[in-house]
Amino acid sequence: MKYRILTVVGVLIFSFAFSSTAEINNSKGSGINEELSSELEVEKSFEAKVVELYETFSLKNSTMPQLPVFEKAISGYMKLDDAGRISNPLLTVIDFNLSSTKKRMWILNMETQEVIFNTYVAHGQNTGGEFAENFSNKQNSHKSSLGFYVTGETYYGKNGLSLFIDGMEKGFNSNARERYVVIHGADYAEPDFIKRVGRLGRSYGCPAVPNKIAKELIHKIKGKSVVYIHKNDKNYLENSDYLSV
Repeated sequence: MKYRILTVVGVLIFSFAFSSTAEINNSKGSGINEELSSELEVEKSFEAKVVELYETFSLKNSTMPQLPVFEKAISGYMKLDDAGRISNPLLTVIDFNLSSTKKRMWILNMETQEVIFNTYVAHGQNTGGEFAENFSNKQNSHKSSLGFYVTGETYYGKNGLSLFIDGMEKGFNSNARERYVVIHGADYAEPDFIKRVGRLGRSYGCPAVPNKIAKELIHKIKGKSVVYIHKNDKNYLENSDYLSV
């Protein structure tokens, strides 16, 4: 059943979306300039609403993703919710612009505006060393994949409790399940590994998290929550269907 947010996100974003659509419809027939003006106003209003939501989160939490990354995550989250794909209101944001020595994963509760987790996360061994640079959707590439995912079910494998994540973006992450790109715990994702090596270890493409919190984290986000893996990658940013308002 289609999941609808009835909290701040609903007030700030979804009500805006409907009102913006009405404004555009009312402007039909009044000239190209007015239509362009309305479109610009919609974009401006979306950005303003996201800033309001970001400020609400920031007042309650000591750490957040950067605003431009948060804005992109919200854009895709809205589309997935509108498509009825969300059942769990948590939003996971991974910022691969950041060094693997930084806590670059945030799990946001969209109902309470609280950060549930802010932790380390590994990238694929062929994606880069300290920084994530190269991405792929291909089998056996051992690379991470960018974009939006929806979490699935859990299973027990060689890495213990693991969580399927289904890629929503053809060409970018749609082969995630077939590649067994899953969320799991790993010793090489612990901060002690950074102290020894100078960076996190690397996976076969999975967003691996510290073993100490893996089970709790997985149980929190399983069951159709959104995961967004970000990087300022020109190809992805220009071609993702989920990043346009």
